Amino acid sequence: MVIKMKSAVFDEGEPIPTRYTCDGVDISPPLEWDVLPENTESIVLICEDPDAPGGLWTHWIIFNLPAGTRNLKEHVMEREVLDNGAMQGLNDFGRIGYGGPCPPGGTHRYYYKMYALDIKLDLPPQTRRNELLEAIDGHILDQGQIMGVYTR
Repeated sequence: MVIKMKSAVFDEGEPIPTRYTCDGVDISPPLEWDVLPENTESIVLICEDPDAPGGLWTHWIIFNLPAGTRNLKEHVMEREVLDNGAMQGLNDFGRIGYGGPCPPGGTHRYYYKMYALDIKLDLPPQTRRNELLEAIDGHILDQGQIMGVYTR
C-alpha cells in the first residue's frame, strides 16, 4: 500500500505556485493524504530537493504528527512544537519550519514525503534529517509523496 498525497495548489510533477517559494510569501502549501495503516502511531513529513547544487537539500521536517491527521493547512507556523503536539526539525536553511523552493537557477524537483510510523518518536524539536531518518528506520508502516517543480 502506498499513501496517496495531493495538494490543492499543485498536481504531481507540476509547478509549485510562487506563493510557496522564496520568491513569494514562502509559506508551506496545503497538503492532504488518504487513509493510513490501522496501527499508525505518528506521521513524519520531509520536503527535500535532490537537485540542489551541493546535494540533497532539506526544506521542511515535521514529526510526531498525530495518527488521525489527514492534512496540513497552508502556512504551518514556524514553531518548534505545533498545537497538535507535532514537532518541527531544522531545515538546511538552519531554521525551524518550512523553507520554500529557492533554487539558484534552473528547474528543481521538490518531494513532499510522508511516512506512517508504528511509534511516536522520542526526539527533540530542531532534529535534523539524518537523525530523523535513523530514528524511523524499521518503523515505517507505509509512505507516500507528491513532487512539484519550481524554476528560477
